[in-house]
Amino acid sequence: MKKGRINELTFKSEALGEEMELLVYLPENYSDLYKHSVLIASDGKDYFQYGRMTRLLEKLYEEDAIERLIVVGVPYKSVSERRRMYHPDGDRNSDYIRFIAHELVPFIDAEFPTYQMAAGRGLIGDSLAATVSLMTACKYPNSFGKVVCHSPYADEKVLAAVESVQDPASFDIYQVIGTGETEVPTTTGEIDDFLNPNRKLRNLIEKKGFSSFYEEFDGKHTWKYWQKDLERAIRFAFGK
Repeated sequence: MKKGRINELTFKSEALGEEMELLVYLPENYSDLYKHSVLIASDGKDYFQYGRMTRLLEKLYEEDAIERLIVVGVPYKSVSERRRMYHPDGDRNSDYIRFIAHELVPFIDAEFPTYQMAAGRGLIGDSLAATVSLMTACKYPNSFGKVVCHSPYADEKVLAAVESVQDPASFDIYQVIGTGETEVPTTTGEIDDFLNPNRKLRNLIEKKGFSSFYEEFDGKHTWKYWQKDLERAIRFAFGK
């Protein structure tokens, strides 16, 4: 397997009943002799393509700024399938969450030298991918130690998932949202306000007592702004 670049794998998911593509980034200094933390990215292809994740990781490794880290991207196959799996109301949402926690995590732990504990695992996503990442951490708080949310979609189901977490010390939450995200065009053709529901989500996260980071950036619901934020997010989750 190539190091310092993206490796393409396929994985058969029983929960989803299909082959899932995986994009796995191993650092240039990767060695089976050392344990690695793991970051699982829904919207995985977008994080590598639009987020320029590979270039950023190389910079951070060169600065010795982050832990040894394997990034596993899970791309979506189509816009409609993305909604079915990532949206809280999606008919495949629970199956996708089960795939991440019960299938992908054991697969990664079996294939690579990982810490195999929540503190060594993180989830990251943008928009609906942030939503499903947060809901996965809420459902399996003993499996994931941090979750990075770039402009998550937040509704009552998301708030209920956060409220249901018994031990807020189980994982850290990184959340950013743009002040221009009050009228966001969605894939269903509707216009949604993301900003105010994120503020409500933030208030709940603070009330529950999670270790967290929150900021409102001057921008909209696009990769132009998430890409600029990615370095800080990675440092938050896996910085030394």
